[in-house]
Amino acid sequence: MTAPNGRPEEPARHDTVAAVVRQWQTVHPGLDTGPMEIIGRVNRCAALLQQAEDAPLRRAGLSRPEFDLLGALRRTGHELTPGDLARETFSSGAAVTKRLKQLTERGLVERRGDTRDRRVAHVRLTEAGRDLVDGILPEQLAYETAVLSVLTPEARSELAGRLGELLGLLEGSLGVLRA
Repeated sequence: MTAPNGRPEEPARHDTVAAVVRQWQTVHPGLDTGPMEIIGRVNRCAALLQQAEDAPLRRAGLSRPEFDLLGALRRTGHELTPGDLARETFSSGAAVTKRLKQLTERGLVERRGDTRDRRVAHVRLTEAGRDLVDGILPEQLAYETAVLSVLTPEARSELAGRLGELLGLLEGSLGVLRA
């Protein structure tokens, strides 16, 4: 069957985004809400996943952005500058500086000055920071595994591939899209 907008009719969906789309279609019947059906669902899934996934972080007294900094240091396995951390975590330099101050005060990271350039700092995990990341990560992955267990391995693989394709395109062209 074909929908009024000329696209093939899809099975009725009963999620939050479907309700929003139906409302917009009532207000603006000629408007193509197709992008909203994808972007809205990606955003809603991300928000719901983040909310539940952040529970172990909250118990450890960490915010998501703080854990992202610790995780970047742990997974790269070496010291990084605040600028490197900003790029790794898609954060502003000011935000990284603020978070590093808090993490340093908690004894999770250490900063040392560069021997050649005093303006440059190098940041590394302390043993306590490494232990914290290593303790939280398995819990995070177990949660993600449980969430995705409702999908077949084939569906997970296809979803990962499609999202990877979209992300690659967005990362390559986002500057062009925003211009």
